[in-house]
Amino acid sequence: MKKLTLKILLLTTSSLFAKSFITLGTGEENGTYYPVGLSMCKFINQKQKEIKCSVESTNGAIYNINAVLNEKFNFAISQSDTIYHALNKTKNFKNSNTNELRSVIAIYPELFSFIVSKQSNISKIEDIVGKKINIGSLNSGSELTTLEILNEYNIKKTDLGQASSLDAMDTVDALKDNIIDGYFFMVGHPTQNIKDAIELSDISIIPIKGKKIDSLVKKRSYFTKASIDARLYEKIDTSIDTIGTKSVIISSAKVSEELVYNFVKIIMENFKEFKNSHGVYRNLTKESLFEGVTAPLHNGVKRYLQEEKNNSSH
Repeated sequence: MKKLTLKILLLTTSSLFAKSFITLGTGEENGTYYPVGLSMCKFINQKQKEIKCSVESTNGAIYNINAVLNEKFNFAISQSDTIYHALNKTKNFKNSNTNELRSVIAIYPELFSFIVSKQSNISKIEDIVGKKINIGSLNSGSELTTLEILNEYNIKKTDLGQASSLDAMDTVDALKDNIIDGYFFMVGHPTQNIKDAIELSDISIIPIKGKKIDSLVKKRSYFTKASIDARLYEKIDTSIDTIGTKSVIISSAKVSEELVYNFVKIIMENFKEFKNSHGVYRNLTKESLFEGVTAPLHNGVKRYLQEEKNNSSH
């Protein structure tokens, strides 16, 4: 009897611990996902003791979706366009079962960024033909978005002098050493990657605009027009037109409703402090946390929003 009681107690304790532990899949360390994930977990851990949040560095948006669905992580960060393709089983997800994918909160805009060496003489996307360009690390959200945009221009990888798939952390040195002429990066701003590139090389950030971009935004609801604020970086004098999508905290329908509910509640009840915890949140509002998501909201999020609605009606 004692052994049975002990076994039940151990199982219960293990279950409670599993429900109160968040492992957040992020991205490469000199991108934006990883430092944002660190700041988010630090915030969650400081505000209460019931949930323990930790981060893991990953290859980013596509990897994170698969990792959440395979229960490697219970939370992760991804891009709303990548999530769209996952739900519709297109692009990299043609053979994936993504029915359990859920949104938790949208956190900040990710902007399509094209960084080039000034000596490359690249001033627009069409100029990349014959050039050495990094299109994004293999099977990353950056690569997926880059290929979708290049397809709009009818530019193929074979049209480039060299199409590389370096990790984001290697692109700055590759640009400095003339291994590449430029690189595409889907990222939140400010990002350490571009700060490092400005410090080590003479660079330009190329505008992403024109009739082809207008057409793409019109066709794809997950893209919006945006701009990279010049005030975020030294030596960048004017804001740069581009397009963007939302970065979203995702989870699985299998993840505890209680855990997701408490995660959202901590952020919403300490929203001003949360907004000040990282620079990418500067334009965040309580409303925008739930806008621009492409996967259905997790039941834990729905529960929180319904409670808020009920409380406001009293």
